[in-house]
Amino acid sequence: MRALNDLIDRSRNKQLKPEDVQAGTFTLNNTGATGSIASQPIINQPQAAILTTESIVKRPVVINDAIAVRHMMNMCLSFDHRIIDGMMAGQFLGTMKKRLEEWTPGSIQL
Repeated sequence: MRALNDLIDRSRNKQLKPEDVQAGTFTLNNTGATGSIASQPIINQPQAAILTTESIVKRPVVINDAIAVRHMMNMCLSFDHRIIDGMMAGQFLGTMKKRLEEWTPGSIQL
């Protein structure tokens, strides 16, 4: 737990070194924290994929043939097609979308 807390503290204080972010297989990046609404993440080899979450903003959407204003967020998944099939990547994003749309405070599972 100390090692994790140390990594978190160094991350928050912008003191990470290249070796601190190597040897992973999947990256989750929150570019939305800086106001981004669309990005194109690049995989840090030898990782298999990177998922970015963008800013949550109000947008007009069509719901049951009516226009409504809803909070919306873009997600972008970049992946190494030699490791992950496009269909699997699409299914992963679909599952993430469904879980986020169905989220309630009582549905959190750790």
